[in-house]
Amino acid sequence: MVKQQNSFLQHYGGILLLIAGLIIGSIAGLIFGSSIAVIKPIGNIFLNLLFTAIVPLVFFAIASAIANIERSHNFGRLITVMICVFVGTELIAAFITLVTAWVFPIQQQMGGGQEFVDNMAKPAVGDQITQLVTTSDFFELLSRKSMLALIIFSMLIGFSVQNAGEKGRAFKEFLNSGNEVFTKLLLIIMKIAPVGLGAYFAYQVGTIGPQLFGTYGKAMALFHGVSFFYFIVFFSLYAFLAGGYKGVKLYWQNNIMPSATAIGTCSSIATIPANLAAAKKMRLPDYISNLVVPLGAPLHKDGSAISSVTKIVVVFAMFHKPLSGIDTIGIALAISVVVSIVEGGIPNGGYIGELLVISAYGFPPEALPAVMIIGTLVDPIATVLNATGDTVAGMMVARIMEGKDWMNDVKREA
Repeated sequence: MVKQQNSFLQHYGGILLLIAGLIIGSIAGLIFGSSIAVIKPIGNIFLNLLFTAIVPLVFFAIASAIANIERSHNFGRLITVMICVFVGTELIAAFITLVTAWVFPIQQQMGGGQEFVDNMAKPAVGDQITQLVTTSDFFELLSRKSMLALIIFSMLIGFSVQNAGEKGRAFKEFLNSGNEVFTKLLLIIMKIAPVGLGAYFAYQVGTIGPQLFGTYGKAMALFHGVSFFYFIVFFSLYAFLAGGYKGVKLYWQNNIMPSATAIGTCSSIATIPANLAAAKKMRLPDYISNLVVPLGAPLHKDGSAISSVTKIVVVFAMFHKPLSGIDTIGIALAISVVVSIVEGGIPNGGYIGELLVISAYGFPPEALPAVMIIGTLVDPIATVLNATGDTVAGMMVARIMEGKDWMNDVKREA
């Protein structure tokens, strides 16, 4: 009996401590209100430690994964399968949101406002793309605001190591060693997660929590209803398609920590360490998890797809325009995929998507405040779907790449 209790605490002790921290933080936020902001620096210290370790982890994880891929792994096929899974799940999430909006239409006339957004400068599309995928100096890669550029650079480094052959062996070992070191560093940082996330959660509840359902109640009901349904039903379906009932059990047993980290940090990128740890327990091969999880953080966002369609639905209701027609629906689905790809993995990273929603349909600037407010309110839950969808996507990639017995394969290293 004692042995069973020790085993339970060994596997779930960290999760229980994290949940306890979040509960205590929530209660403190409700009791003390905005005055709880005095403990926000504790949460910020934890987040800063986490963010400073994320950039090198992403570099070493992706570069080492590509450098270690054997010819038999067929990297081109892996990338193709991964992208197809990413886009496929995003389209499904967006379409479900559209169908729900048709069944439960939003007829509320929401207040707009021109405010400060009328004179905002919008860079050219070409400049936006350039800034998104590249940086002008190497040191700018060392910022989490340049995650997509860093990922592209990391992939190029991995390919370069492969092409270097025997002469690049020492550098490959450096990448492997770096990956191990920064993985261990993040595990150390995550040990203070119950305190750090608890403090940050207390601040969120004490300052902005009660305003979740206000003027935008119907939009929030649509988003959270679809999100909860998609999170439980479709993530379970994806896990079942990947590994049957065993896959569903493995996924949900190991998805608590990533979910709690995502909702506490509001950042897909900050959830990468928890996702990588969960992927190992889900028996994902390293060469798959080390690509799908870091790449999924900036590129795979089912929650953002749901959020994008919710914003579109609200703006159409605001201007009393029917959300119908093949072209309208097609643009909505396309926007959901594009936004899911270009948004950064940081809190409130949907600004690009919000501008895209307005410009694609030709709505006036008065529509922007509405979608900005919605984007802020839905960000925590959207991040949960964005982040936790990466591991289940990895399971489906593993099913396609490794066959139906991928969970029984004892070879987990690349």
